[in-house]
Amino acid sequence: MSEGTRGAAQYTAPQKPLEQLLGELRPRLHRYCARMTGSVIDGEDVVQETILKAMEAAPAAGPITNPEGWLFRIAHHAALDFLRRCTRKNAEHSNEDMDMIAAVRNPIEDRQIAAASLGTLMRLPASQRSSVILSDVLGYSLQETCEIVGGSVPAIKAALQRGRDRLRALAAEPDDTHVPALAEPERTRLKTYVERFNAHDFDAVRAMLAEDVRLEIVNRVRLDGKKNVAPYFSNYATRPHWRLVPGFVDRRPAMLVYDADDPDQRVKYFVLLAWVGERVVGIRDFVFARYAMDAAELVLMD
Repeated sequence: MSEGTRGAAQYTAPQKPLEQLLGELRPRLHRYCARMTGSVIDGEDVVQETILKAMEAAPAAGPITNPEGWLFRIAHHAALDFLRRCTRKNAEHSNEDMDMIAAVRNPIEDRQIAAASLGTLMRLPASQRSSVILSDVLGYSLQETCEIVGGSVPAIKAALQRGRDRLRALAAEPDDTHVPALAEPERTRLKTYVERFNAHDFDAVRAMLAEDVRLEIVNRVRLDGKKNVAPYFSNYATRPHWRLVPGFVDRRPAMLVYDADDPDQRVKYFVLLAWVGERVVGIRDFVFARYAMDAAELVLMD
């Protein structure tokens, strides 16, 4: 049984509470939303929008025969809404040839397609992108994909085949991606924050915060105001093995978090900062949302 088929049948009866189901499916929802939006950060925004919409719609929805498909359908439309809001050229579904059928699969090429970068996937029209992600990344069947995105099996086959063909062509092109850079003084203030954090000089870090700073520990809690955010740093003070390094996540400035006790020295998660002038007005910590590391484009700052 495929991953998608197994997932679709898993919650048929008895139905799990929606909060529990959302918690279990959140990493899979993020895998889809991140690839649809082209960013693990934007993908988390869409996941949160999906959760809100699902909680609002659930009381009036009545019994849901396929809760997982229902949630992914909400996520799909939330992702398309996000793309439209960003006025991205590929937001609208393209017209596909209804009589086109999927070609014979090649397992090696399938693995390459599933591992395609977020930026590469964003070069597909939305209809092709959603079909490829649901089928080749998440393992849903054609019928399950139809139920999530709408449309007919022939249309999904057409979008899927065209998306695969396009990704194979893109894989053959040379990689001309430029290394992201951060101008001064943004670079200096980020490095200053990191240096003070790593030195556990949290009084100096707190001095960089705006009075109305907002903290989001993704998938856990949100806090407003400098006084309420202060204990956040106390928690890190008891964990000296965590070390921050300035870098980029999906080409956005970020702090990459390492575990000094980890011999592999792999990035565990990341933290985002929002600034107004020299003051931090927003902190977004992904310590409890490490699923966002899947497919994230990570670059260390020079």
